[in-house]
Amino acid sequence: MSAKNKKRLIWQIPFLAVLIIGTVLIIRQQQNVPYLTNKGFIFGTTYSITYQSDQDYEKEILTELNKVDAALSMFNKSSIISNVNNNKDMKVNNMFLEVFNLAQTISENTEGAFDITVAPLVNAWGFGFKSGNMPTRHQVDSILQFIGYRKVSIDHMKVKKADPRLMLDCSAIAKGYGVDAVARLLKKKGVNNFTVEIGGEIATRGVSARRAPWRIGVVKPTEDSLLYNNEYQTILNLSDIAMATSGNYRNFYYKGGRKYAHTIDPKTGYPVQHSLLSATVLANTCAEADAYATAFMVMGMEGAKQILEKEKQLMAYFIYTDEKGKIAVWYSPEMKNKIEQLP
Repeated sequence: MSAKNKKRLIWQIPFLAVLIIGTVLIIRQQQNVPYLTNKGFIFGTTYSITYQSDQDYEKEILTELNKVDAALSMFNKSSIISNVNNNKDMKVNNMFLEVFNLAQTISENTEGAFDITVAPLVNAWGFGFKSGNMPTRHQVDSILQFIGYRKVSIDHMKVKKADPRLMLDCSAIAKGYGVDAVARLLKKKGVNNFTVEIGGEIATRGVSARRAPWRIGVVKPTEDSLLYNNEYQTILNLSDIAMATSGNYRNFYYKGGRKYAHTIDPKTGYPVQHSLLSATVLANTCAEADAYATAFMVMGMEGAKQILEKEKQLMAYFIYTDEKGKIAVWYSPEMKNKIEQLP
């Protein structure tokens, strides 16, 4: 080594030492920043948000959630969507427009399996399952005449319906969108480690307090009517990705000795007859994961797998009943390294 290179190396050593010491101090400082948790009730369900920060952002989080509620919640009688369903002459806001456009895109991608106009059918069958008086073929056909995602549009920020009886229900995408809204807020605040959960829909970033990916459980379908005995089918280790699950964990009906979930197909108007009991979807945004999980429950496994082939940004974990009536699972190959084996 020449004298010139030796001299250069000698000068570089102090800078490298400072860099290493600085990195260690930053890591230690990050580890000393606490993880806070904000919990509450929104959109007719609960939320839990855990994030690493020395500042509590609960007020800002609530403000963001209330914005989504004011636009998209059917539990809020004064929300934009409630007024739209009551055929009030009013303009929607950008938040409503963003969700509506995403819903329409996913409806097209899934050939109508996802449809935010399906509420009248869901209500008709829901009441039927509870009362034992199922809707007649005539009633189903009557509802099919006025629902359908292609029978509604937005023009100059106003919703245009082909039939005033048509109603919008964004419950299968709004929770996911609410998760995304809070995630965006935390990112703007410079929070690098968090998990946002609303009604089981989740977005993750960075690592948990264990300095490892966030451990998220996928609930095993069960006929137990109580909510206290949630048993996990698997645990997913997630970071920088969103997750949503659709499935009627405790609501089944039997046909031919097999279990089927209470999921209505918007195209036929009738409950689906396939063996898929639960669809968990991973996506870049929780709104996408939320909507596709619902669509997959309508389409069944084979239809869902065809979508997964086209939509490469999606991954899925399916729980279904096999030919012997036993619970089985299938998941995207890309998910293998995210699955934690249970004892």
